[in-house]
Amino acid sequence: MRVAREPIMARPLLKIHRYFHRKPIRFFSFILLYLTAGSLVFLHSGFSSDTSTTGASGSGRDPLISEGGGGTGAGSSSSDALGLLGRVFKETRRTPRRFGPPWMKENGAQDAPEWAGRGFDHTSSWSHGAKGRTTKEMDDGRAKYIGCYVDDTQKRALRGVSFLDYKKMTVFRCQDNCAERGYLYAGLEFGAECYCGHKIQAPNVSESECNMECKGEKSNICGGPNRLSIYRLELSQESARRYGSAIFKGCFKRPENVTLALPASAVIKNMSVDKCVDMCTEKEFSLAALAGEKCHCGYPTSLFTLHEHEDEELCLQHCAGEDFESCGNNDFFVVYQTQVQDNRCMDRRFLPTRSKHLVALASFPGAGNTWARHLIELATGYYTGSYYFDGSLYNKGFKGERDHWRSGRTICIKTHESGKKEIEAFDASILMIRNPYKALMAEFNRKYGGHIGFASQAHWRGKEWPEFVKNYAPWWASHTLDWLKYGKKVQVVHFEDLKRELFSELKGMVIFLDLEVSEDRLLCVEGQKDGNFKRSGLRKLEYDPYTPEMRATIDRLIKTVDTALRKRNLSGVPEEYRPR
Repeated sequence: MRVAREPIMARPLLKIHRYFHRKPIRFFSFILLYLTAGSLVFLHSGFSSDTSTTGASGSGRDPLISEGGGGTGAGSSSSDALGLLGRVFKETRRTPRRFGPPWMKENGAQDAPEWAGRGFDHTSSWSHGAKGRTTKEMDDGRAKYIGCYVDDTQKRALRGVSFLDYKKMTVFRCQDNCAERGYLYAGLEFGAECYCGHKIQAPNVSESECNMECKGEKSNICGGPNRLSIYRLELSQESARRYGSAIFKGCFKRPENVTLALPASAVIKNMSVDKCVDMCTEKEFSLAALAGEKCHCGYPTSLFTLHEHEDEELCLQHCAGEDFESCGNNDFFVVYQTQVQDNRCMDRRFLPTRSKHLVALASFPGAGNTWARHLIELATGYYTGSYYFDGSLYNKGFKGERDHWRSGRTICIKTHESGKKEIEAFDASILMIRNPYKALMAEFNRKYGGHIGFASQAHWRGKEWPEFVKNYAPWWASHTLDWLKYGKKVQVVHFEDLKRELFSELKGMVIFLDLEVSEDRLLCVEGQKDGNFKRSGLRKLEYDPYTPEMRATIDRLIKTVDTALRKRNLSGVPEEYRPR
């Protein structure tokens, strides 16, 4: 009888199995050593990859890491020692100087293009700086290309935040990042670096010096070595000009009683915007006012409202500590809003006694109802309620969201309802109306991207958008018409007017709610107006989502609403609406 023999290859495996079966600790030790060796190999390969990337691009930085402007670079002698540490902490510093494109740094003249060193005149042909840019792209309603500028690692041309992406940087990506933070300018450098600022603090140069393609789109130019391709951003009206973390408020005439209007002040040697803002921040004031060598701190009050702007040329006196900054003078102050929160309007509570008088805050979805609630709560100090319940709004501080809409504990109640029965349940209403072209897009973004998110390109280009417009556009008109017809006492507020004239419009809303107006509280609201529910920045579609057929329908609806408003002796729709 034949006995089955074990395969020759199985014998060593069987021995190993018996070996570890007798001593389990040996098995775990083996596994630990194996994982350790694998980790070391992985780290080594990552380090080698970073080194090669540095050689190719001139920097070993990780993509899209934010940094403050004005940082100095690390020397090449320390880059090897800190290479691994730099990846862990996302080091974003650059080498102090660049001498030109990568082919000039390592490979020598033999690898240079044929025209290198021959005095080739780029200006005699199509500008490299404008390569790939059509007139529409250079001024497309989103941003306007203004030129190529010098950038110095010691004194940045744009001194706001910066972002890096050595794989996917594009012009639009840079513009969008800067616009979201309220900056006026976006600059691209070295094909992959994005810098933001509210002022260009360097001279411009020939377009031929901005000659590097963007890493994420070869058809566009993203500056050059120590050269910025700069765009002026056409920001939405609510976007703010910034200087680092401070918001530029404008140039204002010296108040009559400076000591009362701005209670803290000091003379600062080598004055700069940073020094004055830092001083007022440390003293916990929300305003920093520069007046030559003197810095004043305070809050907006009836003595210094910030409502009467002066021509900025009246404030153009250079700072002693920074040539490119304006520090105002004894008669005209340059004013910034610091990061200090003005707490005069932040307290909120429920009504002390329940009210039987129900006031609606009615609007079509996307017409700014949540923003209006934020403003009303800050202006009155009372919570607003809702016909619905939205957990995300409750978590953001709208505590009246959880109350039943008939509870009587809130100053007004949000609603998008438009039926006769629903409208007649309210004793009065503030009716918010917004340009339907903007309201429809805002609601579409909310529906597919959340309260401050954005719908994806797939949603805009798919079947969702046409179906949405077909169903929602008629509702925009019927909503307003129903409230004008069935509402008992209606105060119409246009979203666009509230943005433009916030103080006066909000004051009218507070009076309509039968509450006493506090001007200091309203001035405080102006500094906190955005809240947590504003889609800021530049993120616009790169095409018009409205077809001619959609526009024809919406234009007819606008005319219908305009006629209805005028029949009630109201002013009609604002100028921004179409058609007139």
